[in-house]
This record gives sequence, structure tokens and C-alpha cells, in this order.
Amino acid sequence: MVRHRRWNRREFLYTTGLGALAAPLLAGCGDDDPTGPGQSSNPRLTARPGTPTIAPTIGRTDLNLEPGRDGFLYVPPGYGAANPAPLFVALHGAGVSSSDWSGYSAYAEERGFILLAPDSRTLSWDIAEVGYFGPDVAFIDRALQHTFDRCLIDVSRIALAGFSDGASYALSLGVSNGDLFTHLIAHSAGFFTPASPIVGQPPVYQSHGTNDPILPITSGRFIEGLLIDDGYDVTFEEFDGGHQIPFVISQNALDWFLDVS
Repeated sequence: MVRHRRWNRREFLYTTGLGALAAPLLAGCGDDDPTGPGQSSNPRLTARPGTPTIAPTIGRTDLNLEPGRDGFLYVPPGYGAANPAPLFVALHGAGVSSSDWSGYSAYAEERGFILLAPDSRTLSWDIAEVGYFGPDVAFIDRALQHTFDRCLIDVSRIALAGFSDGASYALSLGVSNGDLFTHLIAHSAGFFTPASPIVGQPPVYQSHGTNDPILPITSGRFIEGLLIDDGYDVTFEEFDGGHQIPFVISQNALDWFLDVS
């Protein structure tokens, strides 16, 4: 049975023993009620794979959904409209953008998956910035529909992945969309704030550096425990390093997602 326990960021940090880091990490986050007057927190995505109606551009293209913070889609040269391709949705960390995932284009080309990397609306994802699911969910939904309109997707291999705040958001959003995402990947997650409803139970891959000075390994281990308690199948890989995704970890996660043995 999955708990519908909502952890706000302050509560999560002190529970995991990260209270000393709370001040810089809590900027802009409410303490108790994550939604203000007139606000609602809806984590559900509505876009679904189907028959594409627009021919995709091979290679990297900007989404062109909004000016400023936008994102990109990478369709590998080997993509063929008759063969469904895996989809890897990648969420960046705080203070940066989708361009941090540019290096994964080479992996997408090598392994034959489609890469979608949207930008958060502000410096980080809404659950971290304003305390509720809202504008980023809507934008990710639009980015997914943009992708589904152009690409035939393998519905058995759709991953929601992220690094740092993006990893936290991938887990928090992913557990409410297990009818869409078949795999969740979290590299160096720092918090976990799911909202109702909880839908499906996709397997989870976590990685975390044992010497991470930004989001200590304590947070990753605590999240792993919560997920396991709720019945999720979790693969947790610790590595000797800091706040990063080492090459071997990125490859292990992709092997796990693409079922490469």
C-alpha cells in the first residue's frame, strides 16, 4: 500500500538529518501547506503516445513551445517511423537548464532512444520553488505531446529521469504517473514530495555519491527506504564521488532502463 504522505522540503531535510542545509535549500518554499489560497497541486500528466502526425526532424531541435526557458528534443539518426523507440525524459538540476543533458544526445544516438529535455519554468521545478505541482507539470505535458505528435514511442520503455532537483522531481512526479512512465531514474535526489493520486508502481533506479557535498548520501538512502517501504522495486547504486553522474553510472542506468544484460 502506497502512503499518501506528503513531505514538504523543510520536513524532509530535518527528517534526513540535513537541517544544516535547510536555509539555502528552502528559499521560496512554504513550511506547512504547500499550496496557497486558490492553488491546487495536480501531478497528473495527460499526454499519451499514439500514432505520430508530424514527421520529426532528425537530430536536436528546440521545442519552441515558449520563449526563454524551453528545452530540446533529440531524435537519433537511426529512428524509423515504423519502429517504436524508447523515450528518455531528462530533468535538469536547480539553477541550470536542459542543455546540461546535451551530452546524452550521443548516448541516444548510440542506443537508439529519443531524448526529451524540458526546462523548468523558473530556476528549479515547481514543487521545489513554489511548493506545489503546477506550471512545470503543464509544460512537461506540452513537451510530451510535442514528442508524441512526432515520434512513435515504445510504450514499454518510457523513463522519467533527473539529476539533483530534477531527480527529486522525477520521483515526486513519476509516482503519480506510473501509467505513463515505465521507469524512474534519480541521480543524486535530495527530497521526495509526492502528491495524490499515486498511480502504478514503476521500478526505480537511484544513484548517489557517498561524498556528495550538496545533497548528502543520507537523503538518497532515506528516499530509497521510503520507496521500498511502499513496495517499489529499487536499484540503488552508491559510488565513490560527489554531486555528479559519472560515466559508468549513466551507462548502468541506461542498461537498466533498456534492459541490456
